Amino acid sequence: MSLFKNDIQTNLLPGDGIVNYYGKILTPQNAQYYLDRLLKTIEWKNDEAIIFGRHIITKRKVAWYADTNYEYSYSNRTKLALHWTKELLELKKLVDEITGTTFNSCLLNLYHNGDEGMAWHSDDEKTLQKDSPIASLSFGAERKFMMKHRQTKQSISLLLENGSLLEMKGTTQKNWLHCLPKSKKIKHPRVNLTFRIMAESN
Repeated sequence: MSLFKNDIQTNLLPGDGIVNYYGKILTPQNAQYYLDRLLKTIEWKNDEAIIFGRHIITKRKVAWYADTNYEYSYSNRTKLALHWTKELLELKKLVDEITGTTFNSCLLNLYHNGDEGMAWHSDDEKTLQKDSPIASLSFGAERKFMMKHRQTKQSISLLLENGSLLEMKGTTQKNWLHCLPKSKKIKHPRVNLTFRIMAESN
């Protein structure tokens, strides 16, 4: 399916989940301000994973922030949350207001250029509240975002713009995979904030 227009009233998925794209929620000036601050103030670290017994260190960098010292486990690795920065709290407040959801954590990704991407996956870790929304806020280089149904293999794609917000809700993570394809054309960094809701038992 081709790229979608920005219409927050429309579910971008044909079924088995809900994805809404709010488009740009920040002015170009504000988006650039936050991009600069996030690059400078976040405690970025190369992501690590254990895949088929091999310890992998990615070029992509990540950071994990939350209301409290939540532990977040994926790819056989566990991260302990850092305390919110001033800018992250400002952005969380904005995202909470727009989506009507109170998020309690955020996983950040730093892609230095188009040589770095994310393979097909779903954010369905048991430490997350079941079927809870995930709000994705993008800064920097525009990147193509793709989704694929687990059973039918039907796929959709759209461009995530600088300062834009995408929200995945309902049974999306159960039924759909998503990825960020690599692209040699992308020469600039992208920072992605994925606001999440950790289960309170963690």
